[in-house]
Amino acid sequence: MGNADIRRLDREILATTKKLEAVRRGEWWPLNGSERRAMARALAGGSYQIARGRSAGRAERRMDTTTEAIELRLTAELTAFQAERQRLMNETAKTKAAKKASGWF
Repeated sequence: MGNADIRRLDREILATTKKLEAVRRGEWWPLNGSERRAMARALAGGSYQIARGRSAGRAERRMDTTTEAIELRLTAELTAFQAERQRLMNETAKTKAAKKASGWF
């Protein structure tokens, strides 16, 4: 069971890393629903301000803040996955060492 969990976590780590890289490139596909709505609201607000001949600075800051929050969320997920993988690796190594010490191998 340990190896299957480790492989699952490896896949999650890879997927989360790809999502983080995509967000840093400005792509929207990794965003969840509320994050997409926040970005769309900021984009619409900025478009409205530009159409009125005003600066879109506030909307740009809002988009930057939302992007930073998304990066923070994905980084936290990645860290949690990596910590869980390390915990499973340690547990597996401890079990193997205990079996070897007791002469099961």
